[in-house]
Amino acid sequence: MKKIKEKKERSLGTKLFLKAERCNSPKCVTVRRPYRPGPHGQKRHNVTEYGKQLKEKQKMQIIYGLTNRQMMNLFRDSKDKEKILANLEHRLDRIVFLLGIAGSPRIARQFVSHGHILVNGRKVTVPSFRVKVKDEVSVRPESRDLKSFSGTAEKLKKYTPPTWLKVHPEDLKGVCVSGFNQEGERLPFDINLVGEFYAR
Repeated sequence: MKKIKEKKERSLGTKLFLKAERCNSPKCVTVRRPYRPGPHGQKRHNVTEYGKQLKEKQKMQIIYGLTNRQMMNLFRDSKDKEKILANLEHRLDRIVFLLGIAGSPRIARQFVSHGHILVNGRKVTVPSFRVKVKDEVSVRPESRDLKSFSGTAEKLKKYTPPTWLKVHPEDLKGVCVSGFNQEGERLPFDINLVGEFYAR
């Protein structure tokens, strides 16, 4: 499973944080082997316009944990790419990851679905739950002693979240202080190319 995840990151040529903290270390596969997997990985490849669009679509799909059908519905129901991004970035599992509580989007989804996360003091087990401005996201008190959250407070003290989120390390919680703004944020995919993919 580990090798499959690393091959996916190498194939797409970007960090997708599929291996949690490993992606922030020199052991990250995109640092050690920054080329495509396979015997011809280091050769130059001419990518078609469709290939570029498909690559960006796959990045976006992996980051947010979406199925092909969910992606299709997303771009069918709205042509406003900023609105699409805002809705995705405000998902509860995404917020848990961006706050630094979880080391990867996949782990963040597990934390939510396993009942470890509260929103304004109430347990929410739906990863796609939309977090609103002023909402407080925290780790359930009963879950804080679990091994999964060991050392999280210390990591959060050294972590800088996006400008629209504020983290409180000691309490293992964070607050959505404003709405997502794409300006100044660096996302590992080009949503315009994803939009072109679904506009074909």
